[in-house]
Amino acid sequence: MKLSTGPRGDATLLSGNQLGVFPDGAEIDESHYQPLAKELGFSETVFVLPSEDATARVRIFTPTTELPFAGHPVLGTAIYLAARAGSDSVSLETDAGTVPLTIERASVGRMNQPVPEWTPVSEGPELLAALGVRESVLPIEEYALGPRPIFVTLDSPETVARLRPDQERLARFPNAISCIAADGDRWKARVFAPALGMAEDAATGSAAGPMAMHLARHGRVGFGEEIEIHQGVEIGRPSVLFATAFGTAKAVESIEVKGGAVVVAEGRFTLP
Repeated sequence: MKLSTGPRGDATLLSGNQLGVFPDGAEIDESHYQPLAKELGFSETVFVLPSEDATARVRIFTPTTELPFAGHPVLGTAIYLAARAGSDSVSLETDAGTVPLTIERASVGRMNQPVPEWTPVSEGPELLAALGVRESVLPIEEYALGPRPIFVTLDSPETVARLRPDQERLARFPNAISCIAADGDRWKARVFAPALGMAEDAATGSAAGPMAMHLARHGRVGFGEEIEIHQGVEIGRPSVLFATAFGTAKAVESIEVKGGAVVVAEGRFTLP
């Protein structure tokens, strides 16, 4: 399974972000989880497990590590499970809390993400140097959700498109580095996470919600205003996500992210 979205959030075949989903994770020895994620080589791989309090519990792995939460794996897995059950709502238990999701259409879902804490990034100059840029238009801040995205806001979508970061220097940051810029009434994003086994990510749902929160906190968009995020173009996996932050700069109440997912392949692994 993989995640990709079109202008209305509809899934588009062979674009967007790939996602591996093992729907019967309880039947797999957990010692195989990380090697299987590395074998697939996708940004994330999900293992679905039973849950007493939610539709299912999910464990999420990049090729190199386990994450407590990630956006596109939660969204994609929910759409898959909802289709199997014929349901329009799903709740998934993650290590960051239980996430409720609503299925709007056959391949489109909306999730309420945990509201993360944020902190200034003291290593801003080192990060800018690794990216090859001089400054960030907004403060450089880290949001404690999933791969703990750090936002660097640049002056134009062209500047974002031209980025050629030093991946070795960037790997010193154990985060997803989200470089963003306004593109008319849309936002362009590129997300680099070499420390997590991803030179560049095609769609980062766990950064989309914090991105809406970051922009609203700093007055670039209004609270309650949905933003449209375009990502993945430079690696040939174009994606679109939608995100909204609700509340005020002093008290963010909730964040929502919308996107689509579609099954493109199914198969079996032979394990020892």
